[in-house]
Amino acid sequence: MSIEVRPAAVFEDVRAVLGPKSPGSNVCWCLSYRIPSKLNNELRGQARGEYVAELCRSEPAPGVLAYDGDEPVGWAAVAPRSETSFARNRKIPHVDDLPVWSLWCIRVRPGHRKSGLSHVLITGAVEFARTNGAPAIEAYPLDNGDAKVDLTMAYAGIRKNFERAGFTKAADTTSVLAGHPRILMRRDLP
Repeated sequence: MSIEVRPAAVFEDVRAVLGPKSPGSNVCWCLSYRIPSKLNNELRGQARGEYVAELCRSEPAPGVLAYDGDEPVGWAAVAPRSETSFARNRKIPHVDDLPVWSLWCIRVRPGHRKSGLSHVLITGAVEFARTNGAPAIEAYPLDNGDAKVDLTMAYAGIRKNFERAGFTKAADTTSVLAGHPRILMRRDLP
């Protein structure tokens, strides 16, 4: 398997990883942390995909995609924290005033899971943030120990995958997802 990570600039490829089977369905599209909750609640059905299509046309792209050849097989959402709800989140603290980027969602398509793609996506998101001038990158994964994580809630990632990618725990949070505490992990980008 030869995997390449690229900026998520092609909407059709983002749709292949994040989009619903039925275009009118209300799925996350990885918008819930990216946009204000009022707008997130107002965008319904196809309007959600149209919003993401616009993000794909902007600079920087809304995240990165992993490709196996020409097939998009994974996604990681990464953006300046100031442009996400993490800038205002009361459950996830700010460690300092550094203009960090946030990495908050990792998704691997069925049929490609358990192949190391999460690590590839984390590494690709780190490089994307570095290339775009981020001084550091944060993530808010589950601190699940050896406990199994429900796949629908695994999007936040797990602590050990971020540790393998050079992140260290920077703070506890009061956020809990799928019964597991989330921690704030950070990696400086020299």
